[in-house]
This record gives sequence, structure tokens and C-alpha cells, in this order.
Amino acid sequence: MKIVIIGDGKVGSTIANQLSIEGHDVIVIDNNPAALAHSGNTMDIFCIEGNGATVSVLKEAGVQNADVLIAATSADEVNMICCLLGKKLGAKNTIARVRNPEYFAQMNMIKDELGLSMAVNPEFAAATEISRLLRFPSAIKIEPFARGRVEMVELRIPENSPLDSMPLWAIYKEFQVKILICAVQREDEVFIPSGDFVLKSGDKINITASHVEIANFFRTIGIFRSGVKSVMIIGGGRIAYYLAKELSHVHVKVKIIEKDLKRCEYLCEMLPEAIIIHGDGTDKELLHEEGLEKTDAFVTLTGMDEENIIVGLYAKEKKVSKVVAKINKISFHEILDNLNIDSFISPKTIAAQNIVRYVRAIKNSMGSNNVEALHTMINDQVEAVEFKVVEESSIVGIPLKNLKRRDGLIIAAIIRGSKIIIPNGCDMIEKGDNVVVVTTKKHLTDLNEIQK
Repeated sequence: MKIVIIGDGKVGSTIANQLSIEGHDVIVIDNNPAALAHSGNTMDIFCIEGNGATVSVLKEAGVQNADVLIAATSADEVNMICCLLGKKLGAKNTIARVRNPEYFAQMNMIKDELGLSMAVNPEFAAATEISRLLRFPSAIKIEPFARGRVEMVELRIPENSPLDSMPLWAIYKEFQVKILICAVQREDEVFIPSGDFVLKSGDKINITASHVEIANFFRTIGIFRSGVKSVMIIGGGRIAYYLAKELSHVHVKVKIIEKDLKRCEYLCEMLPEAIIIHGDGTDKELLHEEGLEKTDAFVTLTGMDEENIIVGLYAKEKKVSKVVAKINKISFHEILDNLNIDSFISPKTIAAQNIVRYVRAIKNSMGSNNVEALHTMINDQVEAVEFKVVEESSIVGIPLKNLKRRDGLIIAAIIRGSKIIIPNGCDMIEKGDNVVVVTTKKHLTDLNEIQK
């Protein structure tokens, strides 16, 4: 597919890298020659220097023949204009990055007029993910499938856990819960485990099940923590705004500490339910004055990764139960894995995943199934893909034990109407099912590819 991306910043370059790896013809437009030079040298893409909001530059990039136009500059207005012009010129699908809460709130009203196929808000998506984690604080990461009916949860097996030295086949016999462990990270190795795989303390495991079954499993193995009732947020940017808004709907007490006085005044006006503190969130005395030790969760969202990590580590040192830190640079995942912080959130990665999922759905929309959801796990070494089976194919109606499946792949869940199936070898995939596949084979775009 031919894909034009306008904006070579953090989000744009992440999307360009992912889509180019998947074999798409990617063209990137930006005004910054240094950024373009770096992208051109490190990715298999074509770069054009210029203003992506002008017809001449869009025509030079061949937007009139593009399957997808993605506008990911830092200016919402520019992104919307780019998509409007791109659609007029003939781009089949257009995606705009829209971050301003006021614009984003009215996107449904103006989407058709702009010719937008999709609006992406990295900060809103990040806030949604954080909110999900705070409602289920025992988890490191939570990925929803089938519109939230099935969840994939990541956790680390603690010392002296009943799971230590237990083979997977024994879990149901021991705990009577319908869960599937579909991926395991042990130090630097990643496994798609069989029933004979033996767990160890320190392993990071990814579990698929319904929310109720996961909660029951967590209670059984002694790591369940109820949803938080109070949250302290450091940094009052867009993610903090969206997060506070969402948490207020579920009656969680929110306190935001923000350096900028004008931003504090804005937040006070827009978030009457939250407590807004004007001050430096890296100041230890201020943190203690505002009740650091008494808060259920601590979320650090400043613009500097280093600050977020250091303050997050300090909160864990002071025994805060759940700590979430925002990071932009995710390349040092080996270090992050060893830090005593519960969860890391990367808005640009979340946005890129949403867009890649949409592009995959476009690519295979005429096939036997559609990509409904896409999530990467374990430092991008594993993908979990949800497919919708819309017509008969070679894998329908065959017991899973009789399918010659590829190595490094597992069918983690089958959703049939309101029924959630954690499959065994006798279960079959049927037309109309949603099927969640977990695999180390990246860029899976068709459910038929699970066969050898």
C-alpha cells in the first residue's frame, strides 16, 4: 500500500518505521531537513522536504494515488487541513492526529466534512490505558479485545508465589479458573508456552481471560488489589487532563501538581472535581505535604523521561502501591524492565499501534477476516492480533488440535457472540467468531497465516 505521512516527529517517525517494516511504500513529508535525513538513513522510506499543507507538495508526494494519508504534525489545524486537501486530491483514507481536547470533543461533528477516516489522539489513548491500569492495579499492562469483553493482562510472578515451579497444565486443576497463559518472558527469552512449560518466580506472563476470571485468578494466587480511590498526578498536560476527566466519572479523587501557573488556572476551570496544586512535582517536601504516602496511585506525566522515572522510583520507595510513568524514549527497555516502577506508558507507541491496526484492517478488508485489534507485548517481541472471521476459510470448522499451526503461535481466545472461549484442542473456529492470536511472528495480517 502507498502511505503518505506528514510530520516526522516522534509519532510520525514511529508510524513510518512500523509501516515500512511491514513492507508498505512510505513517503514522509516534513519541513525539518535534519529529521528527514535521520529518517531516510535509518528507514526504508522516501522523504520530501516541504509544507504538507500545500497542494503542490502533496501532489509531489503522489497523494492523489495514496491508499492512506496520515497527518501527524504537532499542529491540529495543520493536520486537519492536510487531510481535507488530501481527500480532495484523491487519497482513499485519511488519518489526523488531533490532540486539543476542544477539537477532539467535536470530531464526530466535523469528521465527514473533513473527509477523515480516523482521528488519533495519543494523549487521550494514553490516559485511557492508565485509567484501565488504575482500575486493575495488580497488572503491569492491560490490553482489551472484543470491545473489552476479553483482556490480556501482563504481570510478574512474585517470589514465593504458588505459580513458582508449576507447569501450565496444572493451573486449572489447582485453581479452577479459565485463563490461558499465552506468552512468557524469562530474562531476555520469550516463549509461547506449551502445557508442559514450567513457570518460575520473576517470569513476566501474559494472561488471556475475561475480566472476572482474571480477578478470580489474582485473588487465588494472592496478588489481587482493588481499584484505586485516590491518585496523585505530576504534570498537568493533556494526558493529565484526559486522565482526571475519566477518573472523575468513577469517583476517584485526583490531585494534580503542575509548575505552570496559567496551566493550573486552566485546569482549575476545566476540572472542578480535581485538586490542582501549583508547584514542582519533583520537590520531595511538596510531595509529602500533599500526601504522597497516603495516595493509592502515583502517575508521573512530565515532559522529561528522567524526571518521570526518578520521581516514580521515589514514590515506590515510599511504598505507594501503584506507580505509572510516562516515557517517550522506549529504546532502553532492558533498563526499564529492571526498574521498580509498575507500568510505563508511551503515547507515541499507543498511537502508532492504533494506526498500524487501521492500516492492516484496510489491507485485508476484502479477505476472509479483518483485523479488529492489534497490540504489541514484551518490548515489541510478541504481537496479539484480534481477527473477525467474516467468511468461510480453510481453518473454519477444524478442531484446533488438527490444525498444523506455525511455531511460536497460540490461539488465545475465541469470542462467539456473548460467549468467551479459552480454547482447547477440541474447539473450532466458526464464521462470525472473533479470534485472538498471540505470536512471535510479527506483522500477521490474515488468520489463514496461522497454518504452516
